[in-house]
Formats: sequence, C-alpha cells, structure tokens
Amino acid sequence: MERIVKKINLSYYMIYTLTILATIVGYLVTQSRETSVDVKSPLSITLSSIVIIYIIISIPAALSIFNRNIKKWVTIEDHYKKMEKYAFGASLRILAVGFGLVLSVVTFYIIRTESMILCAGITAIALLICKPTAGKIKSDMRLDEQNEEEENDIQP
Repeated sequence: MERIVKKINLSYYMIYTLTILATIVGYLVTQSRETSVDVKSPLSITLSSIVIIYIIISIPAALSIFNRNIKKWVTIEDHYKKMEKYAFGASLRILAVGFGLVLSVVTFYIIRTESMILCAGITAIALLICKPTAGKIKSDMRLDEQNEEEENDIQP
C-alpha cells in the first residue's frame, strides 16, 4: 500500500514543484520589467478564457472519470493489477488537475489579473482533494470490506 501511495505522491509533489518553479521564473522575468499584457487586449482575454475553460472542464471531468473507473477497478480480482490501475488513474487525475495550477500561475505572470490567482487557488484546493493517503485508497478500493468478507468466509 505504501508503495502505491509513494507512486501517486510523486505526481502530486511534481505538480507543486512545477508550480513553484513557474512562480520563481515568472517573478524573476517580470521583476526587471513592469510591462505586462493589457488586461483588455485580445491576447489577455484569450489566455484567461483558455485557462478558465480548462479548469472548469478538467476538475469535474478528472474527478468524475476517476470515480467511474474506481467502480470498475474494484471488481478486478488480481490485487496487484487493481492497485496498479488505481495508481495510474490517480496520477493522471493529479496531472490533469495540476496542469491547471501551473497554467494559472504562468498566465498570471503574463497578464497580471486577479482572476488567475483565483484559478490557481481553485486548482490548489482541487489538488488537495486528490492528495493520496492509504486510508483514501482503502476506502476507494473498498479494501476493508473485502478483508471483512474474506474473514467471514474463513470463519465457520
């Protein structure tokens, strides 16, 4: 179980590392110049629209698809295959949601608008929901229920 949590955590912390790097690079690039794209320019509107639409679509879609797949994975008999599919799906969910965080930070340094800070906050909260723990994996994959059923089958 811990191996699976570590595998998923790699994706989780990679997204936060990329976000920190994007923040540092954005700060250093914009520190020397005060110019940014005008908030009302077509480029600014297009960039912010792309980020907002991506976040609006990716967060519910990633959570929904992952939840739908969990129902399929629970029925798999092979424990190793079941956990590998869970780890892969959880990592994809984190990457799909986390890309919105990195994109929000990068776009903030390009257009300097508060809406990108809000988008980054929304995706950071969604990433907290996706953070893997052993308890969450057991609950998602119904491992406690299966262990109880196996124990009941063994007892006379």
